[in-house]
Amino acid sequence: MASFDTTHIISLLVPLLPLAGFFGYFLYGDKLSESKVGTLASGWVILSFLLSLVLFGQIPVDGAIQVNYFNWMQAGSFTVPFAFQIDQLSVIMMMLVTGVGSLIHIYSIGYMHGDNGFSRFFAYLNLFIFFMLLLVMANNYVLMFAGWEGVGLCSYLLIGFWYKNPEYSAAANKAFIVNRIGDLFMLYGLYMIFKHFGTFVYSDINGMAQSVFNADTAIIGIITLLLFAGATGKSAQIPLHTWLPDAMAGPTPVSALIHAATMVTAGIYLIIRSNVLFALAPLTNEIIVIIGLATTLVAGMIALKQNDIKKVLAYSTVSQLGLMFFALGVGAYAAAFFHLLTHAFFKALLFLGAGSVIHGMHGEQDIRKMGGLSGKMKYTHITFLIAVIAIIALPPLSGFFSKDYILASVFGKSPVLWFFGALSGLLTAFYMMRLYLLVFKGKSRMPEADAAKIHESPSVMLMPLYVLAGLSALGGFMNIPSIFGGSQWLENFLKPVVSLSELHIDHGTEWILMGISTVLVLGIVFWTYNMYVKKNDVPESDAVLATMPFANFLNRKFYFDEFYDAVFSQPLLKFSTFIQKWIETSIVDKVTDSFGMLSFFLSGQVRKLQNGHISFYLFAMVLGILGILTIFILL
Repeated sequence: MASFDTTHIISLLVPLLPLAGFFGYFLYGDKLSESKVGTLASGWVILSFLLSLVLFGQIPVDGAIQVNYFNWMQAGSFTVPFAFQIDQLSVIMMMLVTGVGSLIHIYSIGYMHGDNGFSRFFAYLNLFIFFMLLLVMANNYVLMFAGWEGVGLCSYLLIGFWYKNPEYSAAANKAFIVNRIGDLFMLYGLYMIFKHFGTFVYSDINGMAQSVFNADTAIIGIITLLLFAGATGKSAQIPLHTWLPDAMAGPTPVSALIHAATMVTAGIYLIIRSNVLFALAPLTNEIIVIIGLATTLVAGMIALKQNDIKKVLAYSTVSQLGLMFFALGVGAYAAAFFHLLTHAFFKALLFLGAGSVIHGMHGEQDIRKMGGLSGKMKYTHITFLIAVIAIIALPPLSGFFSKDYILASVFGKSPVLWFFGALSGLLTAFYMMRLYLLVFKGKSRMPEADAAKIHESPSVMLMPLYVLAGLSALGGFMNIPSIFGGSQWLENFLKPVVSLSELHIDHGTEWILMGISTVLVLGIVFWTYNMYVKKNDVPESDAVLATMPFANFLNRKFYFDEFYDAVFSQPLLKFSTFIQKWIETSIVDKVTDSFGMLSFFLSGQVRKLQNGHISFYLFAMVLGILGILTIFILL
């Protein structure tokens, strides 16, 4: 019983510690120094990470820890408990969110130094961690949705953190509005779940899934499609992907947090958590494959012609998320989750490394104005290079193992799908090597006066880079495949929660596929090196790009924003203008004003009766009494 009580307390403290940080610093942060605010805010998240490690050691081998606190909502048969489910999936997500989140907090101490909103920034970061923990720890869809909406709110607050800049505020609004589209579908999906299952609790739904499917084979497909639509918004898949690149408007640590460990992973987590339902919906899975594949290829092509260091990484995230959905669609849930973890390590490192570059270059983000930074920012360069090697999937770094796991699983379903997945990897190799070489290698393309001011980041920013570099290099060893004599620890650990893919290939075929993809990636590496270092090619200016149809098509991001503006925004704006001019102003306002004018006129007439003559008042009283008596007689 004591152990059970301890688990209750520890589980509750994990999300409550960052929440306490939010309230403390939002209310009293301005009274504390920067060092105290940064240290304490980071400390809450570090403590949550340590408590998550404790829970990791308590997870039953074949089950989950259900921690029920109270009934949060109850009306008739509608009951929503405030309860946590600590199992193999949620506890790893908890460690990821708090572990990477704490490193980003520490990094932010140096990056946000001197900002007027320093305390407010850390309050928002703490709140972001709280809501993400609520999302992954919930044992039911409603509590999960509360965290889901919470991370959406925090993304709005952090993307628009420098709200005095109209462009940043617009980016925050865009992120918030686009996500509401996906959330609307998800809400209807939750309604359908309760209608057909009578509960929102994961374990109860999983137990009834097969019987509901047998009774109505279409209903699981509808529910999963609605949940996937919600995931499409949060995890930035086509057609709801356009918010994520614009989310770069916020401070760089926010980009790292959103892209690596929190918001964009929520959609992947939702589908993996609901894998029992998705396993019964083949049509939904085919749609996920198509959307995931389209997203990973389109975003990869767009990244080829982006010149803002953060925009390249943003489209890289969209592409990598598409690859994860691609894996989910073929039922490779463990492979998708493995890549989610390794991607969190090297993408956080890439964004924080980019932030270090921006910090060292005093705000410059255009890679065409960089070059030769490896000598001036030695530690940032080394850690950034490790992240690049990891994301382009060269052995033996983490991305190699997770991408190979996905491609091997996909090949078991279709060699054609494998080809397109491998093509996505080649696009990744090209745009990431292009980014790395233009920033750190070759000749400097900046004025000498500006080059002399470049400096390495302070140690408080570099320390998280070292840790993430180690994770990016070694993180793949958590799931060494059997072809290398490994035990595939992660896959086996997830067995009680995640349905394992039945797509298998023999070791000989796997060796051939790994060899082909590795050789092709190395070919891309040498090609880009020859192009951007030996030949010293520099990306075209925006004016030149405008004269190159296909390159400009990529640079303008397939014109998604222009299309949405023409098809949705402008018609709605014109319609609202019409309503405002001809309905609201001409009709509603005039009708409303008429009532006011009538009241004003009548009050003016009634006011004349107040003439101050007592005889008139007595006469009016008699008339009133006679009127009342007449009414009673007639009735």
